[in-house]
Amino acid sequence: MRSKNLKIRLLIGAAIALFFVFKRCSQQEVNPYTGRTQTISMSSDEEIAIGLQSAPQMAQQHGGLYPNNEYQAFVDNVGNKLINNSIAKQTPYKYEFHLLADPNTINAFALPGGQVFITYALFSKLENEDQLAGVLGHEIGHVLGRHSAERIAESDYWQGLATAGSVGADMGEMVAGIGQNTLLTNGRDDELESDDLGVLFMIKAGYNPEEMIGVMEILKAAAGPNRIPEFQSTHPDPDNRIEKIKEAISKYKKNPEIQGF
Repeated sequence: MRSKNLKIRLLIGAAIALFFVFKRCSQQEVNPYTGRTQTISMSSDEEIAIGLQSAPQMAQQHGGLYPNNEYQAFVDNVGNKLINNSIAKQTPYKYEFHLLADPNTINAFALPGGQVFITYALFSKLENEDQLAGVLGHEIGHVLGRHSAERIAESDYWQGLATAGSVGADMGEMVAGIGQNTLLTNGRDDELESDDLGVLFMIKAGYNPEEMIGVMEILKAAAGPNRIPEFQSTHPDPDNRIEKIKEAISKYKKNPEIQGF
């Protein structure tokens, strides 16, 4: 009886796993802007809707918008310059840029569909317009790269496999651990892809991409000596990002035909 129950559990677990594997395969599509094959479970319109719905809450969590129209206009102008001079203009996304009032959290982030945020804490540390362009170009890269949508779909996939592992052979925790490590690795790859795209957007808009290295130095200094080890973080170490940024600058300057440059 025990053996029979185990076989039934294994069959059910295998069926659940197969369902999520086939589901993931059916969700594979090529990103027309990066050429990368991704797992995506939502449309561009759904991404836009999620971003618009979440934007007010995200702003509230960071103290609302910074009360200076001149600074906000500056952020808007730089962001729109990057959009209008790059492939980002050809995407269906509705890009909006928000300067948040948060004076302590040094951060910038993007929601699905085009909502881009930068805190005043980071904005105030930037030394010039080119560095702001580097920050915003990186975040535009996240939107265009559909990274949030991809992470949502991949998380669903690994949660499904973890469920299958729990039902079939008490291996849910192990599968979940593998999934977590995979998502962390993919998250670091997303950051590097966004850095690469940010360099491209800067060059096309007439900004100096070398200034993105200065942004990395600011982030490195802000993290301090006790920053989270790279293997535990969704973000690559700033020193590694600097090396990749230098490679991207060299790549695009030597090969201006890449990605329509």
